Amino acid sequence: MRYIDDYRDGLLMKELVGEIRKISVSPVVLMEVCGSHTMAIHKFGIQSLLPPAIRLVSGPGCPVCVSSMGFVDKAIALSRMDHAITVTYGDLIRVPGSESSLEKERSNGSDIRIIYSLLEALVIAKNNPEHPVIFPAIGFETTAPATAAVVKKAAKEEIHNFFVLSAHKIMSPVLKALVDGPLKIDGFLAPGHVSAITGSSIYQELADKYGRCVVISGFEPVDIFQSIRMLINQVNSRQPRVEIEYSRVVKPEGNPAARRIMNEVFEPADEIWRGFGNIPLSGLKFRKEYDRFDAEKIFPVKVPEFHEPAGCRCGEVLRGMIDPTACSLFAVSCTPDNPIGACMISSEGTCAAYYKYRKLT
Repeated sequence: MRYIDDYRDGLLMKELVGEIRKISVSPVVLMEVCGSHTMAIHKFGIQSLLPPAIRLVSGPGCPVCVSSMGFVDKAIALSRMDHAITVTYGDLIRVPGSESSLEKERSNGSDIRIIYSLLEALVIAKNNPEHPVIFPAIGFETTAPATAAVVKKAAKEEIHNFFVLSAHKIMSPVLKALVDGPLKIDGFLAPGHVSAITGSSIYQELADKYGRCVVISGFEPVDIFQSIRMLINQVNSRQPRVEIEYSRVVKPEGNPAARRIMNEVFEPADEIWRGFGNIPLSGLKFRKEYDRFDAEKIFPVKVPEFHEPAGCRCGEVLRGMIDPTACSLFAVSCTPDNPIGACMISSEGTCAAYYKYRKLT
């Protein structure tokens, strides 16, 4: 068994960096597609140790960041309903909508509660049978199975006042949107948490059809350096493929049980992503037999036409087109204490990572 210190071993990191420098022969752009990777890269100063030819860019791996303002507006509108109780995880509560946020609505008297497990929502629903309990659901394949499992539990226990506003998303369509975009990406550090559920097959088309190199990476420094070395070897050999560096957690087949639960409750649907707009079949909506849990169908609400905050370039950051420092608001009017865009709010947001570790990069 290897322990966490093995993946932060200084000598091993130095050896990997030396090998990367030796094999780095031409400029490459590598994108990490996970907020946890983004935070680790900046926390450990990984870019600063790489040769100049290797450029790391951040992608749309932060679930809070890619959730559209329209979704936030719907969650706000639902929280304003008489007797409604909104339950949410902490990151989402501060994300601004067009005119407000869940945090502001709570200060104005709406019943909005932060939870740490979705099972808490069922307890709240049982204890408040006359109140609709609404959960704004975000996240990729990592969190969607848990939402599905709780919905199935609510159905089994006949809890009739629990509802979900789904903004769950799936990873592969946005990766295809990225390679069809203007940024030339040579390879992807694929997300370890998502891949633990999906397995490696969802990335195969990136290699086979689009010629992009893919390595599913862990989150410690040794993981990331090893994954970068694997990607550079793929680029140099001109043999793009899908490899698993994070093999202690990710298996080629993923987690079939989790996917089965997710697919029993949800089916693919078009979804709006911040910075990308509508991406076909990139979201998850309720299957017909679970429509009674769909807050959007049960409580249709009108929301204003939304626009991103003036000057905010979060969408370009999510597409890898700019670094946060290229935004005129960054670290001036937009800070973690006064966030203007979603990329500064989330603990996995690229702007938050740049701000927190800006003296180290």
